[in-house]
Amino acid sequence: MAAPDTVVDFAEKLAAFDELWSPKIIGQVNDLHVKAVKVLGEFVWHQHDDTDETFIVLAGRLTVRLEGRDAVELGPGQMFIVPRGLPHCPVAPEECHLLLLEPAGTPNTGDQPGSDRTATDEWI
Repeated sequence: MAAPDTVVDFAEKLAAFDELWSPKIIGQVNDLHVKAVKVLGEFVWHQHDDTDETFIVLAGRLTVRLEGRDAVELGPGQMFIVPRGLPHCPVAPEECHLLLLEPAGTPNTGDQPGSDRTATDEWI
């Protein structure tokens, strides 16, 4: 677990795993988990009824498809916050490395917890 006074190296954490769409917890800020994840291809359409979802792109490109709105295109160094309750589907045309900020215990697949993409919380 990353303590409040511990330096976390994003590249080191991302090099520690190969799985796609399987966020790993790399830190905690109050009740929020900071997660690193590698993504490629299309995720499942889902929503988070009780929380916003933050996507921060470290490497690669990410498209966030949004129901009823234009998709958002993100590149390295960019962030987008999906408002709670808004159905969305992240898509990465090439491998993309992200940081996610979300309340501890929030399933990555939101209202689709039975998906084969649902990950378990794992610290690295």
